[in-house]
Amino acid sequence: MPGVKLSNGVVINFDGSAQTLLEALERKKLEVNFHCREGYCGACRCKLISGEVNYINEPLAFVRKGEFLPCCSVPVTDIEIEIP
Repeated sequence: MPGVKLSNGVVINFDGSAQTLLEALERKKLEVNFHCREGYCGACRCKLISGEVNYINEPLAFVRKGEFLPCCSVPVTDIEIEIP
């Protein structure tokens, strides 16, 4: 069960009950900008400080190195992220 640490110190466990990282963050009442929930728009773009994520569907939105889209990804390892 990968852990998700936010840059503000909050830690959540990704236990698989959520389909995506965005859904897991929302269940913990953490605010993340989003629009499409499919990887098309890039509105949910976050910084991946450490760890690894896998995309459920390859995003169409541009993603720079060190960024990821939580709307269409799941953590593979423990990760640390920054939500803008």
